[in-house]
Amino acid sequence: MPIPTPFHDRTEALCTSYKWADWAGYCAVSSYNLPNEGEYYSLRHAAGIIDISPLFKYEVSGPDAVAFMSRIMSKNVEDIPIGRAGYCCWCDDFGKIIDDGTVFRLDTDRLRVHTAEPMLAWFVQFRRGFDVIVEDISAAIAAVAVQGPTSREILKQVTDADLDALAYYGVTTAQVDNLSVLISRTGYTGDLGYELWVQNTNALPLWDALMSAGKPYLLQPIGLDVLDIARIEAGLILNGVEFHNAAHCLIESQKSTPYELGLGWTVDLDREPFCGQRALKTDQVAGPQLALVGLELDWDEQEALYAKHGLPVQVHPGAWRSGVPVYDSSGNRQIGKATSGAWSPLIKKNLALASVETPYARTGTTLKIEYTVEYRRKTVTAVVATLPFYNPEHKRR
Repeated sequence: MPIPTPFHDRTEALCTSYKWADWAGYCAVSSYNLPNEGEYYSLRHAAGIIDISPLFKYEVSGPDAVAFMSRIMSKNVEDIPIGRAGYCCWCDDFGKIIDDGTVFRLDTDRLRVHTAEPMLAWFVQFRRGFDVIVEDISAAIAAVAVQGPTSREILKQVTDADLDALAYYGVTTAQVDNLSVLISRTGYTGDLGYELWVQNTNALPLWDALMSAGKPYLLQPIGLDVLDIARIEAGLILNGVEFHNAAHCLIESQKSTPYELGLGWTVDLDREPFCGQRALKTDQVAGPQLALVGLELDWDEQEALYAKHGLPVQVHPGAWRSGVPVYDSSGNRQIGKATSGAWSPLIKKNLALASVETPYARTGTTLKIEYTVEYRRKTVTAVVATLPFYNPEHKRR
């Protein structure tokens, strides 16, 4: 039975759809309203507030904290300056991804790690020889994301932090309505946005302060369904969808390397030994057999398939996460699979993230994707697009 997050008293009152999801054992709102287009357009044109408390959170401290995390992560954590965050992945000894997440460098000897899956057991197995403490603080820390074009102006109303000077992936401590808060310029929407981390006892006052300040800026609560569409538009991967924890996989083909997921830029090979380093060096030389790509589906072909049944195109109301076969341009040879996709209300296209054989990953390549209409499996043209699909200029200001 899922348990409430620290923000539940507020999110429950606002959830008129009664549509909930189980996120890491917590009750999480899927959609506050049905239909949820209002949530989507609030996020993309104003701002949305998202309860992200179910993320797992770990405090790593001690004289060897940075060296310890560098031993685990594919990225050299020593290169993350104090007051900055780093996006990282970590692998098993064979270079296969276990999980991804963010690492905050809070001090010379103190880090905060945020993960999708519980990782305490994985982290502590590397602790021998390091003077370090790894603490699971997941239940003690509440977290909320404020994302969208007006997110900075909203936070300026309630915080003393210099948000104009806080760069992308910057981290700072601040007072928000007299509450001690950690603010990071991070998020999972591909838009301008921030994540706020607070003691769970201060969760409700923080929510109230943000909602009050955000009212003139059209701040609205956002559920996981819209968040899923936003992360697909942003080309962001999801554990359990675009990749799977290698420790949970039954066969090799279910596992992924960072290079196959477009995360080669997170791998620092030329440094002190880290988990998976030898295998990743081999993978880098050989090159990945698969590549993560974006796909844009041909609208005219979708219309034509529905027209044969006397129907208009049925647009999926949210994101889908079921594996869908992808073929070469002839439609005769399967060369990969789409892992998730969604209709983008802003871009006005059906989009998908897919894993395809590397020779077919070039932008502009024409492929075919399986497309089912009235229980009949057909294919439509899908063109490889540059990721991210959505990358607004205001995000970088």
